[in-house]
Amino acid sequence: MNTVLSRANSLFAFSLSVMAALTFGCFITTAFKERSVPVIWINLVKIKEVYNMVTFSLMCIHLQSIFDWNVKQLFLYLSAEYSTKNNALNQVVLWDKIILRGDNPRLFLKDMKSKYFFFDDGNGLKGNRNVTLTLSWNVVPNAGLLPLVTGSGHMSVPFPDTYETTKSY
Repeated sequence: MNTVLSRANSLFAFSLSVMAALTFGCFITTAFKERSVPVIWINLVKIKEVYNMVTFSLMCIHLQSIFDWNVKQLFLYLSAEYSTKNNALNQVVLWDKIILRGDNPRLFLKDMKSKYFFFDDGNGLKGNRNVTLTLSWNVVPNAGLLPLVTGSGHMSVPFPDTYETTKSY
């Protein structure tokens, strides 16, 4: 009547139910936690015409407060938003970084070059007086939702009418 297979099946089903309850508990204990931290400053240093590269400085401290026992990693990215005649909203990712649990959670970048090229749809970027740089991040949890958080603090910068050119040797 109670064979080894039926007992193993009962043990497996019970273990799976307990693991599902623990996973849900892991999710629910951190689901409503505030994940935003202040971004102290974002500074645009220079813009080069060759390949549309942007050099920036960025400081954001206290990323440690985002990490808890349900956070595996953070995916940070710096984006630029601007409007043109053709499009009401243009968004371009300039730089990104993954911070794992246990890595240094302080973010201080000085004179960093953008990781990705900054291409413009048309000619609305040169001379644009309202380009907003924003630091955002995805919190990658062990269990639960993947929240998208925008850091509190951004910088609006004017782009010059002409870019700095570099000489090729």
